[in-house]
Amino acid sequence: MKRAALYMRVSTVDQHPETQLHDLRQMAGQRGYEIVAEITDRISGVKARRPGLDQLRKEARRGRFDVLLVWASDRIARSVRHFLETIDELNRLGIEFVSFREQIDTGGPLGRAIVVIIGAIAELERNLIIERVRAGMRRARLEGRPIGRKPLDLDHIAILRDRQRDQSLGQLAKSYRVSRTTIHRVLREHATLEKSA
Repeated sequence: MKRAALYMRVSTVDQHPETQLHDLRQMAGQRGYEIVAEITDRISGVKARRPGLDQLRKEARRGRFDVLLVWASDRIARSVRHFLETIDELNRLGIEFVSFREQIDTGGPLGRAIVVIIGAIAELERNLIIERVRAGMRRARLEGRPIGRKPLDLDHIAILRDRQRDQSLGQLAKSYRVSRTTIHRVLREHATLEKSA
């Protein structure tokens, strides 16, 4: 029985890996694989350093699994080069790569060829998106329109007053419809002003 590692990645903390996990567990069961590791990263795909992926590579080098299952090829790599390096390393270690969405299996030569093609298309798509965003920003600047989110209009005095009434950061964030980080920043700015006064 082949030992399988499952790797999931979601871009933000608001997204959930459960869908990916369900599909990969089902695929492993259908193929008769024994699941020996389930690793999740909650980080953007463009980040070079990913704790889960780093752990996965260490486990691969130790020979802990025979097959790597991912939900989609773009979950594992940030660029074609990174993707190919990862696949190449897995191949050198004798580990198969299987992608649920694209139905790719590098156990054979056709699967390896398809992986290269899909990786190139994914990088092209990402670069086209980046270029469209940059073009839109240039046009907005030329038209004199503001770029980015509108600055928050918060009642700092009310936030400080409610905090002094022992409301938690979570309660304040909910009341003012902002993140806990924003509430923390307001309180920190006030504390800094008090110290300098």
